[in-house]
Amino acid sequence: MSELFLYNTLSRELEKFIPGSSDLVGLYTCGPTVYNFAHIGNLRTYLFEDILKRVLTYNGYNVKHVMNITDVGHLVGDADGGEDKIEVGAKREGRSAWEIAEFYTQAFKKDLAALNIIEPNIWCKATDNIAEQIKLIKILETKGYTYSTPDGVYFDTAKFPNYNKLSHLDLDKLREGARVEINVAKKNPTDFALWKFSPGGAKRQMEWDSPWGVGFPGWHIECSAMSLKFLGDNLDIHCGGIDHINVHHTNEIAQSEVATGKQFFKYWLHGAFLNIAGGKKMAKSDDNFLTLDNALIAKNINPLAYRYAMLSVHYRKPMEYSEEIIRNAESGLDHLRHQVSDLGSEMGEINKEYKYRFLEVINDDLNLPQALAIVSEMLKSKLSQADKLATILDFDLVLGLDLEEKIPAEIIALANEREEARISRDWMRSDELRQIIEDQGYLLKDGPSGFTLMRK
Repeated sequence: MSELFLYNTLSRELEKFIPGSSDLVGLYTCGPTVYNFAHIGNLRTYLFEDILKRVLTYNGYNVKHVMNITDVGHLVGDADGGEDKIEVGAKREGRSAWEIAEFYTQAFKKDLAALNIIEPNIWCKATDNIAEQIKLIKILETKGYTYSTPDGVYFDTAKFPNYNKLSHLDLDKLREGARVEINVAKKNPTDFALWKFSPGGAKRQMEWDSPWGVGFPGWHIECSAMSLKFLGDNLDIHCGGIDHINVHHTNEIAQSEVATGKQFFKYWLHGAFLNIAGGKKMAKSDDNFLTLDNALIAKNINPLAYRYAMLSVHYRKPMEYSEEIIRNAESGLDHLRHQVSDLGSEMGEINKEYKYRFLEVINDDLNLPQALAIVSEMLKSKLSQADKLATILDFDLVLGLDLEEKIPAEIIALANEREEARISRDWMRSDELRQIIEDQGYLLKDGPSGFTLMRK
């Protein structure tokens, strides 16, 4: 078997992956703050994490994957300033904070399903684990790493050696970044909230009693508390977007290693941004906020085209997005599906040579662009149709493009009837049948060689 190498942000090196346990890999991925829809830039991170999990599984590892749902405590300013994003969402939409969190949690899960992202073994909500967060803060308090201000309980970063070991930035630069939102009560600009007090004279929708007063947990403490609770000593890989490196993940490491006296995760992997063509980062605060619904589904583009596009760019490189790029990716995916369909249904043997080459490149820090090149080469090779089919479906365990998709016979019958109506120029009946097919959850695309059916 080929050895797996991953780029570790902590060491800034490509490292051979060696799990702490021989039979289990602990994987923690930072989940969404559920105050709005995930934009497709957010979803790129979850796609890369899905590929990582699939590669680990393909290598024979048993993966225990934990993902949090941030439904309280993430303030509008990452440096502990402003309102809670969930409360802001509640005011915006005239619903309760609890309703907002549940609605956007379900919307997020729907996006994952559309992109064929495997759900984590454990979903954990911040609001379901308040006691664990309070317990962890108590440990930090006992060890002398906390102090109180009028607005909350803070972690004293000056007492933690190598606070910058993940960011690799000198402390002056980290402090400069933290000064964007000034809190004069903090001892150090990089200090962060462990527990925030409810504003005086006002009752929040989400607040709890604590030893320090009524309030709610800070954003960073939830990931430490829940990863320690659900993964125990299996702290192998922690993932997120590159925007988490300097603040969120840096703070997780500081509070967790103080509390436990042990290293907090051995491998840290981070995905690069998705940029609008021209180089501007996609953000919910800008006008370039594109969701899976408004960027793809509303335009009758298969969401898996976005997955296919993502596979063509290494996860550590910035990726550009435009409608032209995504439509080219859809054409590439359609072509691949036609190639697989043309192989027939007879299943042969997985080709060992191509499998080894595929494994080598995916084990080289998830080099999926090179993996796609091997897929193309294999499909053009002189292997038998049956062996090609077995091999490509084996590769799809990692690619996740649903290449063995089984379309129900009744949907195929409707599509054939619609094709006949289209050929006979019965446009009314053709449109009616297309709508019936879409209402059943399938997309129908016309092409020069006929139609293609796929799940929405």
